[in-house]
Amino acid sequence: MPAKEQLQQISKELVKASQMHKRQSKKVAAISRKEYAKGGGVRKPDVMPKGKGMKRPTKEGAGMTDKGIKAYRKANPGSKLKGAVTGEVKAGSKAANRRKSYCARSAGQMRDFPSAAKDPDSRLRQARKRWKC
Repeated sequence: MPAKEQLQQISKELVKASQMHKRQSKKVAAISRKEYAKGGGVRKPDVMPKGKGMKRPTKEGAGMTDKGIKAYRKANPGSKLKGAVTGEVKAGSKAANRRKSYCARSAGQMRDFPSAAKDPDSRLRQARKRWKC
């Protein structure tokens, strides 16, 4: 096969590959637009399990139960969800830092939801009490 014919054949293959690439990039863009999450990138939303015994009653301090945490981890593989830090902790430990972080986040919720902040029986107030904020 002469060199000119080889070049023409290669050129045709490159055009086909380029067209295929354009089609694929359009499909990827469409999927990304549908599933784009606030955190950036394509991400499935977290699945929150529903059922009896998943959430602790408000009277017991709100938050998730061990059963709820296990169900959440099963529904969301790779999750690092942990329960509340309720016991005595050593200052500067990982648990103490988790508690400090939770208390700071929930303080923002107190500001954003004044009705919950005023109600001593709200899930927010009860959870903060359980975490010893």
